[in-house]
Amino acid sequence: MEPPIERIRLSQTAKDQLTKLKRNTKIEQWNILCRWAFCYSLAEKTIPSPVPIPANSNVELTWKIFGGKFADILLLALKQRCYNDGMGVDSETLATQLRLHLHRGIGYLAGNPNIKKIEDLITTVIPPSN
Repeated sequence: MEPPIERIRLSQTAKDQLTKLKRNTKIEQWNILCRWAFCYSLAEKTIPSPVPIPANSNVELTWKIFGGKFADILLLALKQRCYNDGMGVDSETLATQLRLHLHRGIGYLAGNPNIKKIEDLITTVIPPSN
């Protein structure tokens, strides 16, 4: 599948937040944390606020690195979310929504004071079933 964007450059704020998450969870790879954050945001019922996000950090991921073996699944999830939200699935919309969801998810996870180790990240993103 054709990726919605070739390279994703994060904001400095997102980089700082990911650094905190890396320290707490001991997950060293940016792309893994970004996937968790992206999926966490997709699961939210609300549409991310359409705020401008500066690409002002030195953290840049290619789509291939970001998605890894899940790239096609992540793209389909993004397309479905855009469709559900009444948006188009053109490449510009997908690229914008990818950045918005990614940054929102990073902010949510980094702002959660309960995430102190990897187990906390997992139970935050995948709540235990009753």
